[in-house]
Amino acid sequence: MVRMSDLVRGIHREGAEPPAREAPPAARPPASAAPPAQAPPRVRFPTEPLPAPPAKEPTPSAEAPPAEGEGAAGSEQLFTELLAFVGRLPGLAREGREFPWGWLQRLLERVIRSLEESADLFWLANNPPSAGAEYLVAHMTSVGILSMQIGRGLGYDRERLLDLGMAAFVFDIGIASLPAGADPAASQTHAQLSAEIVRRWAPPRVGVVEAVLQHHERENGRGFPQRLTGGAIHPNAKIIGLMDVYTALIFPRPPAPRVQPYQAVRQIVSSKHEDFATPLIKALLAEISVFPPRTVVRLNTGEVGRVIAVNRDHPLRPKVEIVADSKGNPLPTPKILDLSEAPFIYVTGPVQEEGRR
Repeated sequence: MVRMSDLVRGIHREGAEPPAREAPPAARPPASAAPPAQAPPRVRFPTEPLPAPPAKEPTPSAEAPPAEGEGAAGSEQLFTELLAFVGRLPGLAREGREFPWGWLQRLLERVIRSLEESADLFWLANNPPSAGAEYLVAHMTSVGILSMQIGRGLGYDRERLLDLGMAAFVFDIGIASLPAGADPAASQTHAQLSAEIVRRWAPPRVGVVEAVLQHHERENGRGFPQRLTGGAIHPNAKIIGLMDVYTALIFPRPPAPRVQPYQAVRQIVSSKHEDFATPLIKALLAEISVFPPRTVVRLNTGEVGRVIAVNRDHPLRPKVEIVADSKGNPLPTPKILDLSEAPFIYVTGPVQEEGRR
């Protein structure tokens, strides 16, 4: 029987882009003057869509998301747009082009609204990248989304979430500058490389470069590049660093084997307390849970159920949909059971750990 109560024992409670300056109005040319030459068309960032054509009914676009939120289909579309945006960043860095911070901020605003509405985008970021997706792009995209969800759990307001997101979606860009198969010593320079690239891009918010530079620093001073400790590390760098580790566990660079989200949480909880502050570990446990949604689990009654909701206050007592009885027979009609309201029933472990499917 798999018992996980020890995983959470000892975890204690603690504790826009600046507006452009308007140019002075141009003087009116005399009537006899030739019309001025037409300005060249604006060069668009590759992921920026063309403006929606005028219509009686407004057409949803990335620049004008629906006020009611993204919805499930909208979350998938937003995730795809984020992947496309991040996918252009290595080329942007190589070519020395200006970074579209305003466009990223509009995407981040949508991320905030989507996460406020539901966990759909969050769990999309927990899924393995689709076939053919470039690893670094998928990794940075997922870390960006997951970091913003952890920030929400820590009580970040909109402005702090925008600060966090601007760093989290670019934090590993320096890796794209390293040669394939770089040795470990060279790979430890990627934090400085990333910070230098982002510094050249001149982010409009304070702390973005600092958070990128410090995302491999650790509470105990065993990180790099500056071996900072505790309060000397930027708070956003701590969140990004934790989500970097978590994401590398749930879908590592091939050919390393991946682990399920609950297994990644278990590894972090059991072995990373010296690396990450307790409030961050607690925030991760509250968001991901030992048994995240869609995990198939066995109860002490022998019944089998599927987790459908996480209990933030009691991570080991999720809400489950019972799909099979104690003998393994499928129920004709699944029943819902909130384990926080059933003190004598508990999860013994995920079915996968018993060799079942």
